[in-house]
Amino acid sequence: MPESFTDYFKSSFKSKDKEKKKDNYLLHIGLFIVTFITTTIAGVQWTTGQIGPYELDTLMKGLPYSLSIMTIISFHEFGHFFAAKFHRIKVTFPYYIPFPPLAYFINFGTMGAVIRTRSRIYSRKAMFDIGVAGPLAGFAACLVILIYGFISVPGTEYILSIHPDYFQSEFGQGIPSLVFGDSILFSFLRSIFANQSAFFPPMSEVYHYPFLCVGWFGLFITSMNMIPVGQLDGGHISYAMFGDENSYKISAIAFIILFVLGIFGIVDASMEFGLSVGWSGWLFWSLVLYFIIKLKHPPVPDPVPLDRRRMIIGYCTFIIFIISFSPAPIIFNLP
Repeated sequence: MPESFTDYFKSSFKSKDKEKKKDNYLLHIGLFIVTFITTTIAGVQWTTGQIGPYELDTLMKGLPYSLSIMTIISFHEFGHFFAAKFHRIKVTFPYYIPFPPLAYFINFGTMGAVIRTRSRIYSRKAMFDIGVAGPLAGFAACLVILIYGFISVPGTEYILSIHPDYFQSEFGQGIPSLVFGDSILFSFLRSIFANQSAFFPPMSEVYHYPFLCVGWFGLFITSMNMIPVGQLDGGHISYAMFGDENSYKISAIAFIILFVLGIFGIVDASMEFGLSVGWSGWLFWSLVLYFIIKLKHPPVPDPVPLDRRRMIIGYCTFIIFIISFSPAPIIFNLP
């Protein structure tokens, strides 16, 4: 019965599948190159604090950052790509999304990458495999880079080359500061791999260290993608695991939590409570989810539930989401 049910929908929607198109390889390669350039410039800005223009020697300092962030993005998108190919779903190569590193603006040089499906996904199993492969592959790459960042933190001479007055009592007084929010996983890995007897940068200086910065960013993006809403990766996984009705309830709860965290962030910042609970960006992201991405996942014409192995993997991915999530990922401390 399940096979014939699926076959029925395959034949019903076959005419609606997007027609096969050839990949524009020059476009994919061009976007990759431009994104590599913008992330290299962003890496220079994050690690050195210099705005530019840059000489070649200075640009080379941005390579650890750009190579690391491009690796995480590529692992994530090709995880989706190869899972789709395994299930014979037609997809494009990744479209890398560059973003020009603007002065005095929080920017990681890219807005990630996307692939486009060119045929319908007819089974929950395929939906799950494609949805979960990207976050797991990207998370694995992120974990390696982050651990390397913790075990290779340079000595105090590095931070002094950026802030010569770092250890002076008046350092940072009278100027705003940017603080990356901690997460359960980031804190745990720091306690395991960082040298506890040596200098380790506070979260207000982590972005000067390329591998730590990219590792933190990787966890941040992983948690954003894994929110169980609509057509985010987490939404695909939730739908495949729990079905239409239950996944929509989970999606609505996740939206409300994000919305509330966004409101808390605005109130905390405006009233200067200093609680660091919530972030105004979550309000913006929750509205994007509600109005653009949508809370409800499109139907997949397959009633067959996932097998036990996939359910276990699914629960593990949501654990990864929880330990990677930071309620207040970016904090501005005003003087």
